[in-house]
Amino acid sequence: MELVPKKRLQLYAGRSHMDLAEEIAGHLGVDLGEANLQEFADGEIHCRFGESVRGTDVFVIQTHCGPVNDSIVEQLIMIDAAKRASAKRITAVCPYYGYSRQDRKASGREPITAKLIADMLRVAGVDRVVSVDLHSGQIQGFFDGPVDHLTALPVLADYLRREGPGGMVIVAPDAGRVKGAERFAQHLDADLAMVRKRRAKEAANQVEAMDVVGPVSGRCCVLVDDMIDTAGTVCAAAELLVDRGAAEVWAMATHGLLSDPALDRLKSSPLTRVIVTNTLPLAEDRLIDKLEVLSVAEIIADAIDAVFEDTSVSEIFGGENQT
Repeated sequence: MELVPKKRLQLYAGRSHMDLAEEIAGHLGVDLGEANLQEFADGEIHCRFGESVRGTDVFVIQTHCGPVNDSIVEQLIMIDAAKRASAKRITAVCPYYGYSRQDRKASGREPITAKLIADMLRVAGVDRVVSVDLHSGQIQGFFDGPVDHLTALPVLADYLRREGPGGMVIVAPDAGRVKGAERFAQHLDADLAMVRKRRAKEAANQVEAMDVVGPVSGRCCVLVDDMIDTAGTVCAAAELLVDRGAAEVWAMATHGLLSDPALDRLKSSPLTRVIVTNTLPLAEDRLIDKLEVLSVAEIIADAIDAVFEDTSVSEIFGGENQT
């Protein structure tokens, strides 16, 4: 007997960011499957898929946002359920990968939690991971299987082409972001500058901007980073750029965590625009006037389609998604 295998794609989503998951499903032209997630009285999470996943390509979408530990565990439980239900291949789609900043030991007696999350996903049953703009490219090496590292650069760069004034300067908020800022500058044929900063070792989320390297006087400066958390870095950098004569300062990042007191800092800062993507959910009451949210749903949907069809994900980004 000879059977011709029939590929089936099934898309499921955790509860951390259903709006993004539904938008991704819309671009793919499929319906989200029923995960039937619920909690027991003591807070334990239960999952039971509403249809058979035997022999299917299962994609589990979950962005790791607050409560971050709950969203990670919920995704792990969904992956385990798919594995035990005989899914052929399981892909974890993590638009924002939790604990990505803990990717190395900065001092003694610290964990490398980004590696721990990778190990947990593998043990749960993941065959492949899809994520957007990891905090550092080295995180890809924490996985034994393939990682599709997507980038929001096309979406963000297109926005600057439409909305940005002539003579923009792309600014890296610290030395670690120079490479990413340089890619933006090349796409837009713009000048490049860098802010030199010092981060207090004794206190988290406290940053002091020190100096600016590059042509910023009289120009519109666009600070680009992978994430905005408490906004200490971008606000300190924006103040320094204004002091150095910048005509206008924007901030742009893939992941808008916007943990308190980020919104208060952004409101009182000299920043005139703050642009993030929808890898993380933002409640209506947190959408301040100077904040704009762009969608990466189509990019993620294209990557899921490429994985399912066994075609190249890198070609979607012209090979610029590997760092």
